[in-house]
Formats: sequence, structure tokens, C-alpha cells
Amino acid sequence: MLGPIFNREFLTVPRRDRHFTSRVASLALLWVIGITAWQATVGFTKDAALGETARFGLLLFQIISFVQLTLLLFFSTLSAASTVAQEKDRRTFILLLLTDMRDYEIVLGKMLGSLLPIGILFGVTVPFFAMVLLLGGVSGEQVIQAVIVLAATAIAAGSLGALVALWRDRTFQALALAVLALVFYLMIVQGVGLIGRLIDRDWSQATAWLDPYTAMLYVLEPSAEEPFLAPAYGFALAMLALSSVLNGFGIWKLRQWNPSGEPVQQREAPTEDEGNLEARAKAHAAPGEVRQVWKNPILWREIRTLAYGRRPLLVKFAYGIVLALICYFAFGQISTPEGRPAFAAAYGLVPLTVLSLLLVSAQAVTSITSERDGGAIDLLLVTDVSPKEFVFGKIGGVLYNTKEFILPPLLLTIYYAIQGALAYTREGDIAFLRNFGPMLCVIAAILILVAFVMVLGLHVALRIVNSRLSIVHTLGTVFFISVGSLVSIYLIVINGGSLGNQLLSFSAFIGLGMGGLWWVLSADRPSAALTLSSILCPLAMFYSVVNILIAKPGSRESSDPLVPLLVIATAFGFTISAMLVPLLSEFDVATGRTTASDES
Repeated sequence: MLGPIFNREFLTVPRRDRHFTSRVASLALLWVIGITAWQATVGFTKDAALGETARFGLLLFQIISFVQLTLLLFFSTLSAASTVAQEKDRRTFILLLLTDMRDYEIVLGKMLGSLLPIGILFGVTVPFFAMVLLLGGVSGEQVIQAVIVLAATAIAAGSLGALVALWRDRTFQALALAVLALVFYLMIVQGVGLIGRLIDRDWSQATAWLDPYTAMLYVLEPSAEEPFLAPAYGFALAMLALSSVLNGFGIWKLRQWNPSGEPVQQREAPTEDEGNLEARAKAHAAPGEVRQVWKNPILWREIRTLAYGRRPLLVKFAYGIVLALICYFAFGQISTPEGRPAFAAAYGLVPLTVLSLLLVSAQAVTSITSERDGGAIDLLLVTDVSPKEFVFGKIGGVLYNTKEFILPPLLLTIYYAIQGALAYTREGDIAFLRNFGPMLCVIAAILILVAFVMVLGLHVALRIVNSRLSIVHTLGTVFFISVGSLVSIYLIVINGGSLGNQLLSFSAFIGLGMGGLWWVLSADRPSAALTLSSILCPLAMFYSVVNILIAKPGSRESSDPLVPLLVIATAFGFTISAMLVPLLSEFDVATGRTTASDES
């Protein structure tokens, strides 16, 4: 019914080797979170009473639900967008249009086929939700509603990602616009509830029908007044309707948007000067003014040509809108009548920095995958372009093309320093002077993370031939570093800031992060330096998170942020070097063109 594209994915996905590994890793993550929640509520030093078991079950259900919801939102969007974009980069999408498949078979087949791996992982976790019922504190209806909200979210997010990829030609534009559209949608629906409160109207039910997090919150904390239709079911109907509209629009526009690209240059007709070599060379030359190529041709192409599409300003315009919304919601935290909270700067810096890191890493990884899928990377590797020119040319191009994404977090840090939100200021102090040191530390940390994600994108894309896996591994690493830090913060906060009862579980959590980072960095070609890097980075992030939570920036208890900066700089600086050295010194091995056995 859905066509051969979906049937092929349905038959081949369970046969892949990584299918079993991903299922085990997903369940391991859930069990580690469960052990951590148990230590946060009960601990291993005493027997749990019936009420404590029920409280643990409710807490575990809440954490797992929100973590699963965030993962499904992010990976469903990226998986659908990258699947369609990869077909376009390989020039095989046009072949699908030449077959006798119907338009809905192409659109729905690609979208649902891309969600199959995610759907399998989600299906594995459903029994985990059911086991929470044995602990008490959660009803069966809550579990059913949570599963419905998660499934509806995945379908709607996948439909959004597929539609954006059908519209845009370049992989980077498809990924960036899909992520920005998702963030923009979430902020708009939250704005609907804010407008309702401003005009003294209760629009919470409408928000719950549109916002997955609000709908999940109603599932976890049911209202005493039962509405006509539970928010979970209303949300599912709204998301199914939205998915139908998005997919229907994609089916309608499929052959209008595709194929597109540069017009084919027609060969000039023969003339009487055909025998003249100079005239023939001129006739076959590319039209337009001859441009002087720089000493580094890779850097010249990245900056001076339309390497990433004709409309890169569209991505930057969308980012500007999301930036304005983040600043609007964040700036209110530093001027609240009740007093400025201890972590006021985090409301703006954290989401903006995470979003910028995702966009920079997407630009870095697609700078390689797009050329590989188009067949240009092999041509570059057989030229006399040196490894240094290739690597630093790509890094320079990524830095130039993403400067609009890198500068806002830095400028926002300066603004918070001027407002005195980074360090505590006594009455009569000059806020900027007392915040100058923390400001430099935050700026340096952001720049180090930007350098890390840029090199990570190049490293993963050159090592993994499958473009879709390269994109998922790169963006997934950045995403898990961010989400893992936020989950750790939440678990520390709910335990009153104490780590004594959570050391064992956090050790397991960090160990899982080390294993995932090692798999991304060096699973195919292990090295001692990359293995050490996969150990240092999770430890450095965890230490910095704990140090910041204890220090409480902006409060009377704030401490010197120099030590966390040095830890971050050492761990991630070493990792950057460990990824760059093989690319510059052993370029053939790093890109997979030769192996150690071939050299011997």
C-alpha cells in the first residue's frame, strides 16, 4: 500500500548490524536513568516503603517520558530530512521521479521508511513504560496516553523534516531549516499560551493540543477537572491532522520542487571557425567572467561559490527569528520583580549555544557528505591539494559560513556581563568589571566547543562512508552532550544538590557516554589518543556541570569559573588535536582510502 520504498526499508532495517546495538544501548540508557532516579529518591542503604516505591515510579516515569519525547522530536526530524537530502545529493531522487511510482508512495515511503529505525527503538521502550506500573504511582491510562503522545510527536516531526528536505536541495539547508522550524514551532505554541495569560484567557487546553511538552505534562500531572477530551488524545488528533497537511502539501509540490538546480548549459552550434583552436576553446569555456582562485582552492570554493545552495540567507533569516524569540523570553529573567534567579543567564545562553552548535556541526559534516554523494570528494583527493589545504580550507569555510550562528552566543554573553548576570554584584559595584572574568571564561568555552563540533563533523564524515550515518552520529553526539548535561543537572537538583547518593549511578551514566563517544570517534579505526579523548570529554563535562551548579553563577555563592574552563579546554583541546593529527599526517588512512594491511 505504501509502495516499494517503504517495503524495502521494512525488510532491510532489522537486518542491519547496528539495529541490535542501538536497541541494547537504548535500554541501557533507560536502566541507568532508572538506577539514578532510585538513588535520588530511596537509595541503596535502606528498604523502600510502599509510598517510596510509588514516588520512585512516578519520578522515573516523568524523566523517561520527557527524555524520550526530546529524543523523538530531534531524531525523527533529522532522520526524515537527512534521508531525503541524501537521495538528492546522490542524484538518485530524480530517478525515483522517473519511475511509475505514485507521488504519495515516494513521499510517504521516504518519510515512514526513515522513521522505522526510530520506531523500533521506541517500540522496545514501551515494555519499559509498562513495567513502571508494577512500582505504583502511575496508572495504566497514563502509560497509554504517554505512548500516544510520543508516537504522534514522532510522526509529526518526521513529516516536518521530510517536507523541508523535499523543498530544499542542499543537505545543510534541509537540516538547518528543519531544526529551526521545529524550534520555531515550539516557541510559537508556547507564545499562544503566554498571550492567553496576558488577555486573561485560559488557552492551556489549546496549547496542550499543539505543544508536545505541555501535552506530556498533562499526562504526568492530570487535572482534577476532566475535560471533554483528554489533552493527550486531542494532541494526537491535532498532530495527525498536521502530519496529513504537511505530507499532502509535500505530495502536491513534489514535482514542482523537484528536479531543480542549475540550468543545463547548451553547447554552441558549430561555426566556420571550428578548426581554430582558440575559437574552439572559447566556445567550450564556461560563460561569465573568469575568477581568480585563491592559493587554497578549497577555502576559495567554500567562501566564494554557492557551495551550499542559492539561498543560504533563508537559513540565517530563520535563525534570526528564533534568536529574537529566545532573547525575548530570556531577557525577562534578568529583570523579574521577585529578583534575579541564580541561573538567569542560562535561560538565554544554554538554548542559543546548543542551537548554534547543532547548526555549526551540521555545516561541518555536510561539507564532506554533500561532496562525497555528488562524487566530487574523490576528484579532490586525487588532485595535488595537500591535506593541510583540504582540512583547514574546510574548517575556514565552515567558520565563514556559520559566523552568523557563532556570534550571537558571544554577544549575548557580553550583554549578560553588562547586566551583571554572570557574577554576583554588590550594591555600588560596577557590574561589568566584576563580570569581566566570567565573561571571558564563557566566551572561551563557547569557542572551544565550536572548534570541537567543527572538527568532529569533518572527522566523522571522512571516516564513515554512509552520509546519513555521518550526519546522525555527528548531530547525535552534540545533542547527547547537551541533553546528557541537562539530565544530570535535573537529577542533581531534585536530590538537593547532593552527589553522595548518586555517585555509582552517575559513574554508569558517564561510562555509557564514554562508550558512545568512543564508538563515534574511533570504532572503525581505534587509536589510543581518541580512546583517551572519549574518556576525558564526558568527565570534563560532568565536572563542569557539577562545579557550575555548586557555584551558582550570579548569586552570593558564585565562584571563580577559571577551573571549569581549564578542564574543558584541556579535554576538548586534546580531542581536537587527536582528530586533526590523523587528518593532517595520515590523510589516506584517515579518509579510508587505504588501510594498514594495504600499506604493508
